[in-house]
Amino acid sequence: MKSAIFAVLALFVMNTAFAQSACETKAAEKKLNGAAKNSFVKKCEKDAREICENDDISKRTSGAAKEAHIKKCMKDAVGN
Repeated sequence: MKSAIFAVLALFVMNTAFAQSACETKAAEKKLNGAAKNSFVKKCEKDAREICENDDISKRTSGAAKEAHIKKCMKDAVGN
């Protein structure tokens, strides 16, 4: 049970790290700094996660499968 919880937490951290790096890349492309950059990155991450958590696949899955889908979805959403 502990390993399952750890795996889900690890996936969440990886999702957040990927979205953060992609969002920060977008912020750098827009030449944002300071508070504007922080605000942009925070909104970018929140929007990507929200879109992915509310799609049809996420609604039908749970646990590690759901987190794996969200990870891929966030990569696709932020990458565009």
